Amino acid sequence: MSAKPDLKIVLCSPRGFCAGVVRAIDTVERALTMYGAPVYVRHEIVHNKYVVDGLKKKGAIFVEELAEIPENTTAPVVFSAHGVPKSVPADAQSRNLFSLDATCPLVTKVHREAAIHFKRGREIFLIGHSHHPEVVGTLGQLPVGAVTLIETAEDAKTIAPKDPNNLAFVTQTTLSIDDTAEIVALLKERFPNINGPHKEDICYATTNRQLAVKKVAPVVDALIVVGAPNSSNSQRLREVAEREGCRIAVLAQRAADIDWDRFGNIESLGITAGASAPEVIVEEIMDAFAERYTLHVETVSAAEENEFFPLPRSLRPEAAAE
Repeated sequence: MSAKPDLKIVLCSPRGFCAGVVRAIDTVERALTMYGAPVYVRHEIVHNKYVVDGLKKKGAIFVEELAEIPENTTAPVVFSAHGVPKSVPADAQSRNLFSLDATCPLVTKVHREAAIHFKRGREIFLIGHSHHPEVVGTLGQLPVGAVTLIETAEDAKTIAPKDPNNLAFVTQTTLSIDDTAEIVALLKERFPNINGPHKEDICYATTNRQLAVKKVAPVVDALIVVGAPNSSNSQRLREVAEREGCRIAVLAQRAADIDWDRFGNIESLGITAGASAPEVIVEEIMDAFAERYTLHVETVSAAEENEFFPLPRSLRPEAAAE
């Protein structure tokens, strides 16, 4: 039996679950423990099939709209980590649904910023990707027309506001740092008085994962991002790897997704995971490579993370004791 070829694995750190994702998953699991099944969840709690399937097995029922939830249910209804338009909690209240908001606090921060700008009479730009649930949620915080979406640098060059001296911008939390910096620079060049966030809206987890990929991508033959195709932060990691010169940069939800023909002649492999991807799948993919190669593993770190977001108040231990 011939010896397996060597393969250097470079793990990006940090990778995988962020504090907002942990809080969202824990919200569903805690609700299931406290109230029993079913627990309804509007939209995927986070963009990861493995996570969603695991919660389904425990008794979570995922719906796209509240209209899919039976009338007169007493079961909890959880809003996903991406945030929802204001109309959704209002609809839940009108139906007397018991709702739990698992929106990431960093997304809520963007909602608050947009509301303050609106209150001050500013025209608001939202830098983000149309139809992403986070963007839908942020647009839905304010009346129709109050926020204009900017998706590309070209949009930033051509946007024609009503009053160039009374503007503000906010951003989706899971964007490419570099793409967003380019758009913001264009807006500031065209509109020097535009108001931006005191602290940038792109969240710490998105930033840190992209910085780790920037370190690893130039020094490996290939890089795998563990994540779902509809996960914005995962797609941005793949794009960052490509931009940094990595010739093979792919997204994989599970080991079964790997096209082994593309990974036949590599000597080094970077692995990272989007903020909604569990570490167990990183391990699954490493096991798949270990069947074909002798692995030599090292970790490259870009930042330390110790953020923690508490559960919604009604799910905390002190609430259960009342």
